[in-house]
Amino acid sequence: MTELEIAVEVVGWAGAALILGGYLLLSMGKVTGQSLLYQGMNVAGAAGFIVNGWWHGAVPSAVLNVIWMMIGGVALWRITSRRRSMAESSTSAM
Repeated sequence: MTELEIAVEVVGWAGAALILGGYLLLSMGKVTGQSLLYQGMNVAGAAGFIVNGWWHGAVPSAVLNVIWMMIGGVALWRITSRRRSMAESSTSAM
């Protein structure tokens, strides 16, 4: 196995660990779906699956994870926008 092949496998397994870990945290009530940590784990995990899936020619899996990553990216954007808006409104109320 070449160094590149090993890196692709490590990235794929790291992606799997992130998505599984995020789901575990969500299921145990440690985070919510509106958590930056949860959504960040999903985005990073999907990126790992995209690299690994594309490398192995698993195009349907790669495409699914591109969509998964986009959903997580939009969620992250909405969460940070909402928090920024709330912070601005609380400082202007002073």
